[in-house]
Amino acid sequence: MESQDALLAGAPPARGIARVALDVPLPHLDRFFDYEVAPTDEADAVVGARVRTRFAGQLRDGFIVERPTSTDVAGRLSPLGKVVSAESVLGPTQIALVRAVADHCAGSFADVMRLAVPPRHAATEKAERKPWPEPSLPEGPLPGGAPAGPLGGYPCGTEMLDSLASGGTGRWFWQVAASTAHDPWVGLVQATVATLRSGRGVLVLVPDIKDLNGLRERLGSAIGASSVAVLHADLGQAARYRNFLALSRGEARVVIGTRAAAFAPMRNLGLTVLWDDGDDLWSEPRAPYFHARDVAAIRSTQERCALLFAGHARSCEMESWIERGWVTPVALEPGLARREAPAIRAAADSDKALERDPLAGSIRLPQLVFETIRAGLAAGPVLVQVPRAGYLVALSCQTCRTGVRCPHCQGPVTSKRRADGQQLSCGWCGKIVTGWRCPSCGDHRLRAPVVGADRTAEELGRAFAGTRVVDSSGGTVVPEIPDEPALVIATPGGEPHAPTGYAAAVLLDAMQLLGRLDLRAGEEALRRWLNAAALVRPGSAGGTVAIVGPANDRTLQALVRLDPAGFARRELAERFEARFPPAVKFVTLEGRRSALDEMLAATALPEVSEVLGPVPTTEADVDRLVLRTPLSHGRELTRAVKAASAVRSAKKMEGSVRVRVDPAQLA
Repeated sequence: MESQDALLAGAPPARGIARVALDVPLPHLDRFFDYEVAPTDEADAVVGARVRTRFAGQLRDGFIVERPTSTDVAGRLSPLGKVVSAESVLGPTQIALVRAVADHCAGSFADVMRLAVPPRHAATEKAERKPWPEPSLPEGPLPGGAPAGPLGGYPCGTEMLDSLASGGTGRWFWQVAASTAHDPWVGLVQATVATLRSGRGVLVLVPDIKDLNGLRERLGSAIGASSVAVLHADLGQAARYRNFLALSRGEARVVIGTRAAAFAPMRNLGLTVLWDDGDDLWSEPRAPYFHARDVAAIRSTQERCALLFAGHARSCEMESWIERGWVTPVALEPGLARREAPAIRAAADSDKALERDPLAGSIRLPQLVFETIRAGLAAGPVLVQVPRAGYLVALSCQTCRTGVRCPHCQGPVTSKRRADGQQLSCGWCGKIVTGWRCPSCGDHRLRAPVVGADRTAEELGRAFAGTRVVDSSGGTVVPEIPDEPALVIATPGGEPHAPTGYAAAVLLDAMQLLGRLDLRAGEEALRRWLNAAALVRPGSAGGTVAIVGPANDRTLQALVRLDPAGFARRELAERFEARFPPAVKFVTLEGRRSALDEMLAATALPEVSEVLGPVPTTEADVDRLVLRTPLSHGRELTRAVKAASAVRSAKKMEGSVRVRVDPAQLA
């Protein structure tokens, strides 16, 4: 009757409206579009439903983000093409999170949306719904024997667990001591169970599959493996989408995942956990280049849930949040942390050590290495961490030290081990290099300033004949080794799990990590070393760690003192002096010089902004321009850069510009 009255009065009939986020990444089209919903699609056109509709003459995929009752569009709306699925997979909280992350990174909603929602698997979506198992929460004390467990033994640890159990929304950073006596997975299980007891859900983020499997095993033994949803790219499309649906439907209460799982549609989220925020795997390599640490922080603010970061090392970003009071540290006193960790020594760290081994400061394998390995093998497995995989990963002339380059493309030449000897090949074009002679002096002899894990395994295997040698590097990562004497050669992150910990560890080639041309070289080196030291038995059980590098280097000294907090404070102070992130808002623009000039001209910079560059990069015909401003004007700068990108896109200017806000790497 109401519609007939409206027609008689001359008013247009009531119409259903769907506001749609289209998969169109163009900056000037970074907004939602209104479409008219046909009466036959009203029931299926729910918020979060997938649609396929026409835009600018082409069919585009998208999601319904809102069902408004009115529109600002004059005239008749275009009809909504097709509701692909009535399943709501992008809820209001995820829509708000995607929008906030896109604005934070000066990117588009479409770019983040594509990463936040996995591809549809129709058979899984249409399959009969089976009940998702509820977590079987243990009664009594938390797993690990709290308050004597991992978290309960830390200052503020018990208070944190009590807060989570009572529905608290605090933010903490758990500085896990580098020792096998402190199992971080047990502590994260404690935090998870405490949050589940409050009736809320838990999202746990880990950087790689190795960590995911280890934590899933511990968590599954505490609350039931079938109740834990898992999200990662290698899971398979059907299994990944099944777990995603269990979350979007509100069935699963616990999820473990990698970087993209930060957008998981968890209902009634009570706690977000992120392990080892300094790992470079947290940085998204595709536009808009977000960092999972920032996504977790934004989400905790929007959904008012608790937030727990944990790790053996401490990043400068985490230290800045601690100093501002935004995050509360949960850490042992330095003296207690050192007593529970393995004994750490550096080669050539004293005059007495140099008297015993005069070449300790100049050779790759000083006497301390052999002493540590020999003593460790008497008690169990020994870990040898090498920064690079491969055999001879860098070559130079024996006489004049000129680097060996490919005669075809001038790329770096490496040596690979073969049954019939060594083979030289180019790392860029892959061509085999034969008959090489130095273009400077004519010598054909080679030396290897950078040695990889394969060559290290070969050398130490000869030195310790009869000992089992395990190579866990490159594409041959070993997940676990038995608790018996063995020599394990591994690259960072590829260390196998030892049931009772390693008896000793040797950290080789420290200068390869410290000498990288990167702002975070020292921070990343200390993170890798602490993660390796955490795999070694405590000093009270005979655990030892030896590191070969410049003994007076402050990063190496931070490892010897087991002082990641002090190192992070000094690094952050220097960032403030040099005006580098996270002390300032930092935006890099990369592209052709003409495109950068157009971008800069279209950007309404804050008055306190600085423009650095442009300067050439390692890419051909690509320059880099840096914009920086105090944190108080950071949002203003980000909005200005995003607006300039939209102007260039609308005018169809030639050349693309890659925008990164607070990039993870600054070479």
